[in-house]
Amino acid sequence: MQSHIRQKITWGSRFGAALLALALAGCEEPGQRISLVPPSRPASLALPVPSAQSERLSNFYRSLQQDLMTRGLLREDGGGPDTPYDADDLIRNFEAIAFFDEHFRQGIGTNGALSKWEKPVRLEAVFAPTVTAEQRQSDQQELEKYAERLARITGHPVSAVQRGGNFKVIYAGVDDKSFIRTEVLRQLPRINASQLDTLVNTPEIYFCLVVAGGPLSAPFAYTQGVALIRAEHPTLTRRACLHEEVAQGLGLRNDSPKARPSIFNDDDEFARLTSHDELLLKMLYDPRLEPGMTTDEAGPIVREIAYELTGETL
Repeated sequence: MQSHIRQKITWGSRFGAALLALALAGCEEPGQRISLVPPSRPASLALPVPSAQSERLSNFYRSLQQDLMTRGLLREDGGGPDTPYDADDLIRNFEAIAFFDEHFRQGIGTNGALSKWEKPVRLEAVFAPTVTAEQRQSDQQELEKYAERLARITGHPVSAVQRGGNFKVIYAGVDDKSFIRTEVLRQLPRINASQLDTLVNTPEIYFCLVVAGGPLSAPFAYTQGVALIRAEHPTLTRRACLHEEVAQGLGLRNDSPKARPSIFNDDDEFARLTSHDELLLKMLYDPRLEPGMTTDEAGPIVREIAYELTGETL
């Protein structure tokens, strides 16, 4: 499989998935004895005790999230009057984000060409043993909600499934290395050793990652993907990771410092897909654009689509 890897780095990274608080009401069977003392959790079901490294990362990400929010970053409003853009901005940003990869590696051969999915995208959440049941339920709901939004935006079949996904979203921490290796190899058996090592032994400067690609015969037509979201992330940074990594796994694989309002900008201003980013996805999944198109081939079409979406006159 031909693939590329997206790496989110330190303060210029995105973070992901929302933590939705759920209240679960228990129902008692008739005649069932009720005890005020909760039963002990079976040892076989007990969560692993987090390592010191995992605890340190959790504390770091909580502090980081608070710092970013205090500075007015990680916005969730999608942009507004303070972030105007027009068709020419969309054209410039689409070219930078959809055709190029800031982490392009020599020999992969996807730089300067359009990448997208032609078949339905089936997003599947995969949880490591360290992720609690409550967190899994929250993450699953967030993924389902995001999949619905992506399908509505792109007009392309995107869904969240319980099994059989072709785009796995792995929630795992630093204590789950063997789990990550098994799941990545199950999804991407031909992934190269360097990319696999980056996913399994993720350097701490990488907050979340995504690998997506197609077969050697059609590397620009994506058929498989894996996103890794660190389990240590709190609510808002967790959501930001989900939003950007999945969107980049759909084909918007680069970042640009000129893109605003956008999650594809390493300034961390936005934590969720913005109105600008929605239009980029609409452009990418317009049937007039095909996988493998170069910037020269797609340029006139991209311009036409951008002006159609904004209602401006060419």
